[in-house]
Amino acid sequence: MAATRQKTTNRRRSWCSRCQSSPTDKHQSTGRCCCCTGIMFRTAVRLSVSGVRSLTCTHPGSRAVFASRCYSHGKQETDEEFDARWVTYFNKPDIDAWELRKGMNTLIGYDLVPEPKILEAALKACRRLDDLASAIRILEAVKEKAGPHKDIYPYLVQELRPTLDELGISTPEELGIDKA
Repeated sequence: MAATRQKTTNRRRSWCSRCQSSPTDKHQSTGRCCCCTGIMFRTAVRLSVSGVRSLTCTHPGSRAVFASRCYSHGKQETDEEFDARWVTYFNKPDIDAWELRKGMNTLIGYDLVPEPKILEAALKACRRLDDLASAIRILEAVKEKAGPHKDIYPYLVQELRPTLDELGISTPEELGIDKA
């Protein structure tokens, strides 16, 4: 019985089952002994290389390697369907402030500048909620999203001008808060 206790005590003391190093022999930066760090590094490299290998494809007759991802084989959404989906989202009569902000954050997160008809629906939702601050934030976000393309934001304001006048919303430039 004593021998069994001694073995389990030794196992608790030894940190690495491979090299039997003690807890004081571990590497300071990783908290693991050197042989385990090497094993873990080799495993990570092997898995990352096999992961990259599964993402690359070669076409017969071509030596070029390109990365491709296996997305679902579902139907691709067209631009018109995308616009209609977001216009429908912002035109919901029972939309609340949280849904408005969530929708705008998601929309701004995409790699695109929203179409004027989507922005018009979002601004009208702001008006239904009586939320002028969100309407101005939407215009600021779109200006920021347009980035270095200086002709996109003026085009959007030009297209939204009738809606802005109808709803009584001023642009950040008209309010003078774009220079702050």
